[in-house]
Amino acid sequence: MKVSMSLILITFWALVTIAKAYDPSPLQDFCVAIDDPKNGVFVNGKFCKDPKQAKAEDFFSSGLNQAGITNNKVKSNVTTVNVDQIPGLNTLGISLVRIDYAPYGQNLPHTHPRATEILVLVEGTLYVGFVSSNQDNNRLFAKVLNPGDVFVFPIGMIHFQVNIGKTPAVAFAGLSSQNAGVITIADTVFGSTPPINPDILAQAFQLDVNVVKDLEAKFKN
Repeated sequence: MKVSMSLILITFWALVTIAKAYDPSPLQDFCVAIDDPKNGVFVNGKFCKDPKQAKAEDFFSSGLNQAGITNNKVKSNVTTVNVDQIPGLNTLGISLVRIDYAPYGQNLPHTHPRATEILVLVEGTLYVGFVSSNQDNNRLFAKVLNPGDVFVFPIGMIHFQVNIGKTPAVAFAGLSSQNAGVITIADTVFGSTPPINPDILAQAFQLDVNVVKDLEAKFKN
């Protein structure tokens, strides 16, 4: 079967466009990030120190054995280990979090714009899930996890975790970006700066405008 050159070029461009949505591939063994550009080389979007000056501490972090403080309104805590904590992660396209949940605590519905997440539960019982896009009719994929269970949240999908047990829960998650980013849905929609016009949100969520104003006051940064 003959394939036109235009189709090949379109397919290639689509693949390149998709690839650009992720962290760039490393061009060297490592590229330890530094804050001072005078002492670095600009590679893959970050200033990097001379590889000959890299040391073990650039690839090291400690403290994930310590529980995060969950005495807050959502009863959970996320401890992040990304390029800000380990500069050696720069250009490597990976990071890690520890998530602690008090009984009935939540990691609220949120999304990571730059990463897929894979989570393993080590203590407790979680109800977790994500919602697919409009094109997939916003289907909910959810599961109850027990220790040793693993669940994947695809890149960009709104997802959540809830501790449904009477004891604390602990999970660890890997993310396919050195800096995955996080968008918490409620905080973003109702707590933006400046606030979104309440009439717009009232129509979008089919709510009375006064309810929206109350929510914006509650989530105001």
